[in-house]
Amino acid sequence: MVQTSASFRKDDRDKDSSISLSEVISALSFALDLTEGAVWGHALRSCLLGMRIADEIKLSDEKRSSLYFALLLKDVGCSSNASRMCEIIGGDDRAVKAGAKLEDWTKPHKPKLSGLKLLWDNVLPGSGPFDRIARIIRIGMTQHRNNEEMIGLRCDRGASIVTKLGLGVDTAEAVRSLDEHWDGDGYPDSLKGEQISLLARICAVAQHLDVFSSERGVEAAMDTLVERSGKWFDPELVRVAVALHRSGALWNNCLATDSQDDTRRAVLDLDGGRRHKLGTGRIDQICEAFADVVDAKSHFTFRHSMGVADAAMSIAQGMGLPMERVQLVRRAALLHDIGKLSVSNTILDKATKLNEAEWKVVERHPGLTQQILQRVGPFREMAIIAGEHHEKLDGSGYPKRLMAPQLSLESRIIAVADVYGALSENRPYRVALGNDEILAIMTKLAPHKLDGDCMDVLVGLLSDGIDVAYESQTSVDAVRVCA
Repeated sequence: MVQTSASFRKDDRDKDSSISLSEVISALSFALDLTEGAVWGHALRSCLLGMRIADEIKLSDEKRSSLYFALLLKDVGCSSNASRMCEIIGGDDRAVKAGAKLEDWTKPHKPKLSGLKLLWDNVLPGSGPFDRIARIIRIGMTQHRNNEEMIGLRCDRGASIVTKLGLGVDTAEAVRSLDEHWDGDGYPDSLKGEQISLLARICAVAQHLDVFSSERGVEAAMDTLVERSGKWFDPELVRVAVALHRSGALWNNCLATDSQDDTRRAVLDLDGGRRHKLGTGRIDQICEAFADVVDAKSHFTFRHSMGVADAAMSIAQGMGLPMERVQLVRRAALLHDIGKLSVSNTILDKATKLNEAEWKVVERHPGLTQQILQRVGPFREMAIIAGEHHEKLDGSGYPKRLMAPQLSLESRIIAVADVYGALSENRPYRVALGNDEILAIMTKLAPHKLDGDCMDVLVGLLSDGIDVAYESQTSVDAVRVCA
């Protein structure tokens, strides 16, 4: 039988008591940047900018703590509207989301050339000009309704996840009200002025500063901030940001060209790693919450991550792994697809065969999963295991084309669970397969692609009537890999 990942010393493995909430959330915030098509480190830079404004206005310690996590998690609900965005524009949701943050969409009757160009570049790519023009006109006519729907989805989902993480009412409300505008022209509730929570107002300013500085430079960020003072933004917070900018106290470690490691270290220094220590249950809670974020990106992946985690845990237990290794497998399975937040829904929801360029995008996602998770020191082994879920024993998998001797037992378990999960799920062109059909396909893949021992355990569980299936919709890439 294959050995577990023995190359990791005991003190290198997950030690729950040594992990702080800020360490985990700041790392996973990179996944949220992927969802929005933002420059990596956007949430971290926004956090520094917002906290410097908070310091200047002498925000209380309790409110500062709530603001800190609101800034890191402000985009946690964004995956929930990706599929709908794709339907509306008929193109790349991530590209439109990234570009839209640079536009003023509150005046659809006065479209700017840059906004029209953004739509022209992304709406119905590959279609003829008349179809694209017709779609753009329809988007303009329904923009207010679309904004209400899209932002409402994001805000409600984000607040729900923050609440699930136990971060308190203030943090949840800040996330939910991120897109409210000072003049009442925002969403989801058209709140005005001080009706909007102070923390949400700070988050809005911080987000704007990073988005514009990353794309158009610091001076453009400040000029647009001042221009929208009293319209989008709280005039007093704008005044504070301008004063910090002029004194040179605003932008340290907050430019897109700055070291991401330095920026994250500065963010962690605000917490000092001294508070919010995590126990086992809390880490599991965070993994489950971010699994929900991943699965919400497409209605075809509803509960996929949780289902793969359930199947992987059953296999791991059936193979006699110690409880701490079973726990490691479950967490890695929950987060195995977090890198998939980088994939546009035009690919994730595609009902036909992917072309070569689309496959290259898909094949990057396990590597991104590993990059994100390994930012948490005690998650390094989990990062490797999660990043190998599409590797195959014969070297035909991706992204690294690893061979059997290079793959741990834990990685093999998740690979089997992921394929089983994908075949158990509906997809646009077929319904979910039954267990007999699934096993007929999977047994042909063992032992040259999938681990034979893991398959034997799965077959035994299903033969004994143990339910390792789960309610789900569709996964996209796993079946395509094994087809």
